[in-house]
Amino acid sequence: MKYNHYQNYKYVIVGAGLSGLTIAERIANDLDEEVLIIEKRNHIGGNVYDSYNDSGVLIQNYGPHIFHTNEKLVYDYLSNFTDWIPYEHRVLSHVDGKLVPMPICIDTLNVLYDFDLDEESMRKWIDKEKVQLKEIRSSEDVVLANAGVDIYEKLFKNYTEKQWGTSASNLDSSVISRIPFRFNHDTRYFEDTYQGIPKEGYTKLCKKMISSDNIEIKLNTDYKEIINDIDYEILIYTGPIDYFYDYKYGKLLYRSLNFVTETYDEDSYQECAVINYPNDYDFTRITEFKKLTFQNIKDKTTIMKEYPGFDDEPSYPYPTKEYLDKFQEYKKDMEKEKNVIFLGRLAQYKYYNMDLVVKKALESFEKIKILV
Repeated sequence: MKYNHYQNYKYVIVGAGLSGLTIAERIANDLDEEVLIIEKRNHIGGNVYDSYNDSGVLIQNYGPHIFHTNEKLVYDYLSNFTDWIPYEHRVLSHVDGKLVPMPICIDTLNVLYDFDLDEESMRKWIDKEKVQLKEIRSSEDVVLANAGVDIYEKLFKNYTEKQWGTSASNLDSSVISRIPFRFNHDTRYFEDTYQGIPKEGYTKLCKKMISSDNIEIKLNTDYKEIINDIDYEILIYTGPIDYFYDYKYGKLLYRSLNFVTETYDEDSYQECAVINYPNDYDFTRITEFKKLTFQNIKDKTTIMKEYPGFDDEPSYPYPTKEYLDKFQEYKKDMEKEKNVIFLGRLAQYKYYNMDLVVKKALESFEKIKILV
C-alpha cells in the first residue's frame, strides 16, 4: 500500500513510539482498519529504538531501557511480539570513591558508611537522620523526609541538578518518588514481577507489532506538512502538546539527553550495566550494553555516556510548577477536541514508564472499540 495525498484513512497516528505503535497494531489487527503513522524521525520505536554498531554490539540509541511491569496484560501483549532475556537491573552509584547500590537499601548504607546494619539498625539510623517536614512539596523534600541531609547531598542533590538543570527543591515530588527506598538487602533497581530485555532487541519487537498490511508508515515527515491533504476521522497524537497547538500558550520545556558512545578492545568496561555519577564529571551515568543483552562478543565492548540537555529530542516533561501550570492551559483545549486522542509522555506532559505507555494505549483502543 503506497501513501498518496488523497488516501482516505480512518485513523492517522502522529508518532511511531510505543504509544503510536501499540494503538496502530490494535486498530489494524483487531478492527481490520487501515492506519497511517507519520513519524518525523528516520526510524520507528521512538526512544526504545536500538541498532547494531560496527562492532556488532546492540546499542539502545537513546539510553538504557529495561522492560519491567506488574501488569500481566502488558507483559502478555508484548510477548506476542518478542521472547525475553531474563534480566534484573542493578545500578551502582559512584560516591566518595566507592560504588554503592542504588536505590537505597541496607547494602547502600553499609558500603557508603562502612556500617554493618541490619533492618532494625537501619531503621534506627534513618529515624535519626531524616528531617521532619510538615509537608512534602518537592523532590528534595522526599529525600530529606525519608533519608536525611547527608544521603540527599551524597546521592541526590548534584545528580538531580545535572539531570534536570535545577535543584530538586524546584521539581515536583513525583520525580524522586519513583525511586524506591528499602529496609532490606534487595539491590535490584526494580521489584516488578516481569522484567527483561527483548531477545532480539526493541526495534525487532516494534517491527513485528506493525507488520500488518493495514499499517502504512511515513518517516522523516512532520505531520503538519501533509495532514491537510489526508482524509481521516480520528487523529491519534503522541508528539509534544505545545507544538500541536502552535505554542499558543508558550513553549513547554522538555528535558533531552545527549549520548556519546565509545568502543573498547576489551571484554568488560565496568562492574555492572549502569553506573551513576552524581558528583563527578558532566555526564550522569555510563551504560555498558553487553551487560544488558548478554551478547557474546569477545574483546569488544561499547559504553554510552549520558549528558543531560534541552536542545535535542524531547524525552521527559519538565515537572516544575511553571511548566505544569502552563500545561494545564493546553489541557483545557485538549479536553475540547472531538476527534483527537492524545497519548504518551509528550502529549500528556507526564512521565510514563514503558509499561504504562503501552497500558494507556491499550486502554485508549478499548474506548475506540466502544465507539465503532
